[in-house]
Amino acid sequence: MNPKRVVIVGGGFGGVNVAQALKRAPVEVTLIDRRNHHLFQPLLYQVATGHLSPADIASPLRRLFKRQQNARVLLGEVTGFDVDKQEVLLRDGTVPYDTLIVAAGAGYHYFGNDEWQQWAPPLKKVEDALEIRRRVLSAFEMAERAVDPETMRAWLTFVIIGGGPTGVEMAGALAEVAHKALRHEFRRINPADARIILVQSPDYILPTYDATLSQKAAAALEKMGVTVRTKARVTAVSPTTVTLKAETNEEVIPARTVLWAAGVKASPLGEALAEASGASLDRTGRVQVLPDLSVPGHENIFVIGDLAHVLNEDGQPLPGVAQVAIQQGLYVAKLLQRRWNGKTARPFRYKNRGDMAQIGRQTAVVQIGSLRLVGVLAWHLWWIVHLLYLAGFQNRLIVFLQWAWSYFTHSRPALLITRQAEDQVPRVADVPLEPVQQT
Repeated sequence: MNPKRVVIVGGGFGGVNVAQALKRAPVEVTLIDRRNHHLFQPLLYQVATGHLSPADIASPLRRLFKRQQNARVLLGEVTGFDVDKQEVLLRDGTVPYDTLIVAAGAGYHYFGNDEWQQWAPPLKKVEDALEIRRRVLSAFEMAERAVDPETMRAWLTFVIIGGGPTGVEMAGALAEVAHKALRHEFRRINPADARIILVQSPDYILPTYDATLSQKAAAALEKMGVTVRTKARVTAVSPTTVTLKAETNEEVIPARTVLWAAGVKASPLGEALAEASGASLDRTGRVQVLPDLSVPGHENIFVIGDLAHVLNEDGQPLPGVAQVAIQQGLYVAKLLQRRWNGKTARPFRYKNRGDMAQIGRQTAVVQIGSLRLVGVLAWHLWWIVHLLYLAGFQNRLIVFLQWAWSYFTHSRPALLITRQAEDQVPRVADVPLEPVQQT
């Protein structure tokens, strides 16, 4: 009898963990992703701010599975599903399956204002991080050459939209770049004059955290020079300005660099799977699954990670974080093996191992059950946990050494402006620049 064919779509936390957990199962595992690497997204903001390089937090998928004989990796773009024929549809072919696990993840949601993305890039992929790094560093370069103070101030204004963990960590990292990493490197500007504004529409940042932790996180950011604007909604974004509305007041902020960290929208593959299987979607495009994470009416199709709509014990959707995807991947692997052995499995239950966010140097917030930590101890716990979850010993060692070097020197080893194709150079034709004298 041929081994069962398990096809996994997505090489993120969920997909990788379910594939690795089936290492000793009598099955053929096929992992499909349109990129050849597994990305540790929680540290992506450090690539965007020059703390780490892309290779430090990304592991080639083939390397992760080179010793797993029952697994193969396919580089391909999934376009849909044929449930009747049990096939995954690729742009250039098909892949048959007996069991399908869709872990395609999610992207950012612009709430009907998709045109904002060209001026306010998100942070989900390596390419996003490099683009943000380019824009941030280019802004300081343009400020150095600006003639009038208003233009200089606009280039030195950075607006981060979204006060969740990504936005908070990005704001803190940008503040450290401006105040420490770029210190003494310019002659006409002082990078520490940079104005970093974190915008959040709810009443406080880190809305899923304890209110006390959120307040302390905001206070820590303010101490680092970050302006925290809560109860403020973005109503317009342009190449040169951001418009905020707070209650009845409207403010236009001249800013050349805007970063997006607000709102999540599921992968379009959720809609493709729903159309093929008859499954329902929630308002963000996530697939509504049964308690065992299978698609209703299709016990051999599972959805995990950011693409799955799963409720916790309080009736609230589970957050789109790495630990949810990891636990769901391990659960599905165990469920399948029990099912193949003629046994049943209990419904999936998420166990929250805690939430944490780094604010800056020696400052983080952590909540684990009833435990609440702020400051140095929380910061140590943050970096230890992130190192443990980072894939590959080599990456862990490199990241640890980079962090240690940066801790003692305040430097950022990857402050490089890359991807400087002609159509990507900042548009400054309409901006007065200091003339360069040839000698």
